Order: sequence, then C-alpha cells, then structure tokens
Amino acid sequence: MSATPIPRTLNFALSYLHDISLMTSAPKERLPIVTFHGRYSQTIIQTAIHREHKRGGQIYYLHNNVSTITRKKESLSDLFPFLRIDIAHAQQPKQQLDRTMRQFYSHQIDLIVCSTIIESGIDVSNANTIIIERADKLGLAQLHQLRGRVGRSNHQGYAYLLTPEFGEITADAKKRLEAITQCNKLGSSFELAMQDLEIRGAGNILGTEQ
Repeated sequence: MSATPIPRTLNFALSYLHDISLMTSAPKERLPIVTFHGRYSQTIIQTAIHREHKRGGQIYYLHNNVSTITRKKESLSDLFPFLRIDIAHAQQPKQQLDRTMRQFYSHQIDLIVCSTIIESGIDVSNANTIIIERADKLGLAQLHQLRGRVGRSNHQGYAYLLTPEFGEITADAKKRLEAITQCNKLGSSFELAMQDLEIRGAGNILGTEQ
C-alpha cells in the first residue's frame, strides 16, 4: 500500500484485491514527531520558532494562501527581525523557487513561508519544526505528509496544527486533527489510514466516478 493513508487503496487491500504489507520499523535513531493542535496563537508561534532557532534548526511555516503569503512573510519578519525568511509556492517562477529551496537546504534561510508545495519530495534534516495555519482545511493524508517534512534525522521534530483563533471548524476537521495527533508514534501509518477510511469512506472501487 501507499505510504500515504489513502482510503481507496486501503479498501482494495482489505477487500483482498491488493496485497498488503506493513513496515513498522522506523529508521535508526528516528524519533516520533511531537504533534500539537490548537487555536492560532502568536504566543505558540513565537515559542515554537524561538525554540527551533535557539537549537540551530530551521522552520517551515505553512500559509496555504498565495494571495496573502507575502503579507504573512512581512509580519513574521517584523516579529523575528533576526531570522532570514523567504517564500516558496508553486506560482513562483521555477528558477526562483529552485533557488529558494536550495538556499533553505544549505541553511541560508532560517524560516520558509510556504504553501503545500513542500508536501512531498523535501528532505531537509535540519528543519525540525513545522507550523501549519488552517490545518482544518487540509486532508488527513496531506497532514500526514506535511508532518513528515520534519523529524527526518535524530533531532526531535515538532508539528503545530493551528485552527482559526475564533469560530468553529467542521466535525470532520475535528476528527482529522484528533486522528493525526493521536497517531504520532513511529510506524502508526496503518492505524492512521484506517481512521482516514472511517472519516472519508472507502470510495467507489469499480464505479466510473472513481
């Protein structure tokens, strides 16, 4: 099965239409990612960023709205004038995006304000804190992949899943956030996939809509 918790793939396996194998052993010295979800709070953000910077690490700050991402970068620069901050999203020219990610990889950037473009294919062992705004708008598979961008070495990784400061979120969003927070042990992807299956349903295996 896929490393990503996809309900339809899991349903194939549970229906004996695909084989299934589980790999529950984590890489040597890998640590479970400490996962927190709660309301947006500047105090939480400042504490998380200060802690990571103090230990020489780097930070992903996920702000998945391209129209306001520059303003978010400016507000973070005002809060943390001592940090080197830049932006990464899919609407940037390819060369600019490539240059920014190379600079982040080589630790020329301390904090990167980004979209979900970092969801896969990014492996920066020195980046061990991720802050995700509007985590309630993201699917469980996305949250699982995004959390996996940190903790890719023997350093403790932290993931902060933030919801709006005011107002309610949907019942399904609450279930997703509870699931990703509870399933934070190494090798718990299968359990997470099962919860995703319960929340989203199995999908239509043979239908034309699929």
